[in-house]
Amino acid sequence: MPRLRPTMAPDRAPEDRSVTTAPAGSAPEVFRAFLALGCTGFGGPVAHIGYFHEAFVRRRGWIPEERFAAFVALAQLLPGPASSQVGMAIGHARAGLPGLFAAWAGFTLPSALLMSAAALGVGLVRAEELAPFLRGLALAALAAVVNALAAMAARQTGDVRRASVFVLAAVAAVLLPGLPGQFAALALGALAGLLGLCGRPEPPADGAAGADRAAARAKAGIPWLVAFAALLVLLPLLRPLLGVPGALADGMYRAGSLVFGGGHVILPLLRNEFVGDGLLSEPLFVAGYGLAQAVPGPLLSFSAYVGTVATGGSPLGGLLAVVAVFAPSWLLVAGSLPLLEALRRHRRALAALAGVEAAVTGLLLAALYDPVFVHAVHGHRDFALALLAVAALALWRVPVWLLVPLCALAGPLL
Repeated sequence: MPRLRPTMAPDRAPEDRSVTTAPAGSAPEVFRAFLALGCTGFGGPVAHIGYFHEAFVRRRGWIPEERFAAFVALAQLLPGPASSQVGMAIGHARAGLPGLFAAWAGFTLPSALLMSAAALGVGLVRAEELAPFLRGLALAALAAVVNALAAMAARQTGDVRRASVFVLAAVAAVLLPGLPGQFAALALGALAGLLGLCGRPEPPADGAAGADRAAARAKAGIPWLVAFAALLVLLPLLRPLLGVPGALADGMYRAGSLVFGGGHVILPLLRNEFVGDGLLSEPLFVAGYGLAQAVPGPLLSFSAYVGTVATGGSPLGGLLAVVAVFAPSWLLVAGSLPLLEALRRHRRALAALAGVEAAVTGLLLAALYDPVFVHAVHGHRDFALALLAVAALALWRVPVWLLVPLCALAGPLL
């Protein structure tokens, strides 16, 4: 794949900080950066990962390429919304635990507020009226994924063996759609790394003291994982005692805990949970689902709509639903990141992660085809606008916040 120029020069050179290094930023800084993306991040989880790569690897240099790829791989292995989990991991790397919550809040707040407001005025706009604009937004998302993929692929294509892992992982993900293909691609990458096909990276050179500190921090992640499991058991027991709020908290928490594949997979589970229980009518659910496609940020902000409607128009119900559906991701990411960093102290684990990095790039290539390309491009006009959007990002340095509304406005013209 040809190398595309970044849209901006990095603010600073990325550096691979170890787990023992103090965070380099602050929670307010993280919140502001993710709030901007929360207001412009249209296109779904794959596009969001592209936006994160552009903003935090290429432009700001908060994390290096290999750390970003490790975060994407971790999110693929955890249940819940993958792109939100990648954002939480980036926030954690930048500003510690406060940064994790700041990244989530900034990225989720705009869409959650919009969806909660939509629950109060759902009859004012019909989903089909938004379809032409959604068509343009899908093409903006395609451009974002192409831009991110070109930058990530540049690291793989300079070496034949890494490039081969990259391509074979993409083939596996295309031939085995969904979760099986994702796991197959990551397993292929890890195996290739263990066989030395992706280089032999060295662990941090801070000796036994650094390894001991990393091991201690890995143990500190265990309480978060225990809390995750405890809530999974306790919330169903408390549900009968708490009425509608209990049903919201339990249903949303289980949806975020047990489903792999992100928002599009979780939403049918929410339908069965809340429409089946009579907390939400089928027409209201379908209307909200359509509107969720038209807002920026994570698709699971749809939970704010469900919570608001289910509690008779209460914004507190929307807040409860949003917190409950994302709480498993907070706990899993906070508990898993220290374990991931401890693994980076071991040569074999580092070698496997190097292979996983190549495989993650392959997953993005597969996702560029399906769902991004097949859902966005339906004819020569769509493809022409997609090419212009790619050029706008890569060559003409048009910022994402401007490209997204331009593509949306171009949608009806198609």
